[in-house]
Amino acid sequence: MVNPVEMEQGDQAEAPLFSPSLQAIPMPGIRRMINTAAGMEDVIHLSIGQPDFPTPPHIVEAHIDALREGYTGYTMDAGLPELLSELARYYSKRYDRELTEDNFLVTTGATEAMYLALTATAAPGRQFIVTDPTFLLYAPLIRMNGGEVKVIPTRPEHGHQVDPQEVIDAIGMRTFAIVLNSPSNPSGAVYPRETIEAIVQEAAYRGVYVFADEVYDHILLDEGMEFPSVINCASDLDHVMSVSSFSKTFSMAGMRIGWMISSQGAIKKLRRYHMFTTTVASTPAQWAGVAALKGDMACVDDMNAEYRRRRDRVVELVSETPHLTGYVPQGAFYIFPSLPPRTDATDLALRMLEETGVCVIPGDAFGDTCSNAVRISFSNSMENIEEAFARMQPWLARQNF
Repeated sequence: MVNPVEMEQGDQAEAPLFSPSLQAIPMPGIRRMINTAAGMEDVIHLSIGQPDFPTPPHIVEAHIDALREGYTGYTMDAGLPELLSELARYYSKRYDRELTEDNFLVTTGATEAMYLALTATAAPGRQFIVTDPTFLLYAPLIRMNGGEVKVIPTRPEHGHQVDPQEVIDAIGMRTFAIVLNSPSNPSGAVYPRETIEAIVQEAAYRGVYVFADEVYDHILLDEGMEFPSVINCASDLDHVMSVSSFSKTFSMAGMRIGWMISSQGAIKKLRRYHMFTTTVASTPAQWAGVAALKGDMACVDDMNAEYRRRRDRVVELVSETPHLTGYVPQGAFYIFPSLPPRTDATDLALRMLEETGVCVIPGDAFGDTCSNAVRISFSNSMENIEEAFARMQPWLARQNF
C-alpha cells in the first residue's frame, strides 16, 4: 500500500525548485485514498465526487456535431457568445433577476472560476472567512497568495448548517471576503434563504465580498426545494460572486465548462486574468453546454430522483452502522457522518480500504475540525452502495474506539 507520508516527503525533497507558496497546497486526502485504491482489486468507491450517470445523449451529440463542423478554434475570452446568451437567459429566469452576457465569464470548470476569484483577491493582510468542513480548494488558494483563513466550524448535530450570526460575528477589520459552499461538499447541507440573505446583506453593509461555490445548485434532494443563490439574495452584484458548472447538473465533469456570475466590473477584470490562465474553455464543450441549457431538463429531474432514492437509503444504512452518527443531507450526493470523538478517520479509512475494499474519504481532507468524520458519496449504484455497507458494518462493529 502506498504510504501517504512517503509521498509527501518526496514532494518536499523537490521543494527548492518551486515557489515557497506551493507549500500551502497539501496533498489532497481525496487523492491519497483514490491513488491507494488504484492498486487494489474489488474496490467499491463511495469516494467519487462526480455523477455516475452517462451524459445525456443530446448533449453528447452537440459536442460531436461541434467537432465535425470544425468548431475547434478559440472562442471569445469571456466565452462562446451563444453560451453566454443562454446562461444570461437561463439564470435571469431562474433567479428572477435581469442578467446580461457581461455578468458571466465562462471558465475551464468551476475550479478555474474559484481559482480566479480567490487568487485575484487574496493578499497579505486580507482575511477570508471559510466554513469547516468545506471543499478542499479554498483555503490553500487563499494561503498561497498570502491571505489569512478564519474558520467557522459547523456541527453534525445541526446537519452542518452554518449559523449566520457566527459568520457575522466573525467579521472584523481585516475581513475581505466570506466563502460559502451550498449545497455543500462534503456535507450535503443546503443553506436556507434566510441564512444567505443575512450573510450577504451584512457583508454588503460592511464592504465584505461573498464568494459562493454553487456547483451543486441543481442537486436538491427534498421535494419542492428551491435553491437560494447569492445572486437572488443580494440587493446588487457588487459584493457577490457565484460559481457553478455543467459538471454535476448534467454529468459533464470531463468537459470542464464552468462559469462565474458577478458585476460587470468584476467580470471585466477577471476576463483579463482568465486570458493568462487557460485562455478560453473548450469550444466544442461550450457548444455542448448550449445544448444542455436549451434542452429538456427531464434528464436532470431523473438524476435527482435517483439521488434522492439513494440518499434516503444511505441515511438508513448509516443509522444502522456501528459507530457512525449521521443526519439527513439536503443536496449534492454526499453524507458526512461522524465517528466517535478523537477517532483518527484517516487511519480508519486506510485500514477499512485495505481490509474491506470500501473507499471513503477521511474528514481531514475538508478541514481541521472534522478529523473524526468520513465523506460517503452516493454517486454509485444502489447495488454497490448496499454491498459497501454490507462490508463496512461488520468491520466497524469489530473496531475498538
